[in-house]
Amino acid sequence: MQERRKTHRGRTYLGSTIAFNNRCSTIDCMVRNMSQNGAKLVFAHPVTCPDEFDLMIPQKGDSRRVRIVWRQEMEAGVVFLASNVGTVVSIETARRMRALEAERASLARRVATLSEPA
Repeated sequence: MQERRKTHRGRTYLGSTIAFNNRCSTIDCMVRNMSQNGAKLVFAHPVTCPDEFDLMIPQKGDSRRVRIVWRQEMEAGVVFLASNVGTVVSIETARRMRALEAERASLARRVATLSEPA
């Protein structure tokens, strides 16, 4: 088989989720290798998914828009699509960031209260 990738893909074992249909539909998968341009996804069972979807990789805190370039029954190769918006953050990461910001603000208020002279 002829190698057509432009960059080397490193081996990975990352639990991931693909999301489509406005992130209402999700399917779990594993990212088995990845480069800066794309990745190989492995599914636990045969799946049907659209040609483009969001790939969420919680361990890396990453969410990217991808397009399938090849597929087999339980595997797919995807290419990362460029985003004009900037860094895409998963919904889970955004929620966690909001919770941490609220916790920080609460702690800052508590410190201010405890630091007041009696």
